[in-house]
Amino acid sequence: QVQLVESGGGSVQTGGSLRLSCAASGSTFTFVSMNWYRQPPERPSEWVAQITSGGRTHYTDSVKGRFAISKDTANNTMYLHMSNLQPEDTAVYHCNAVDDNAHDHWGQGTQVTVSS
Repeated sequence: QVQLVESGGGSVQTGGSLRLSCAASGSTFTFVSMNWYRQPPERPSEWVAQITSGGRTHYTDSVKGRFAISKDTANNTMYLHMSNLQPEDTAVYHCNAVDDNAHDHWGQGTQVTVSS
């Protein structure tokens, strides 16, 4: 069974930076893609960024140029480097992985709070 554990969330001021981590364990599945989603307060979850098994990256428009997704395959860890954070980035950030059976796996989430 796949386990995804996020870490690195916290509280920062506008313009600050954080790096989120997502550590995967418990399976030898090949992940077709890994993603970050976020759920702002009282709003639905939204997709933020993706990195494919081949290393291609994609971002939602609102974070382009500010966020960078990466992975360390040897350590089964994915990262989200977030810079120039804005209050609208405040959310619970969730790690997601899609395996080669098209099954979704989710982490428990980590809170990011950006104050003005």
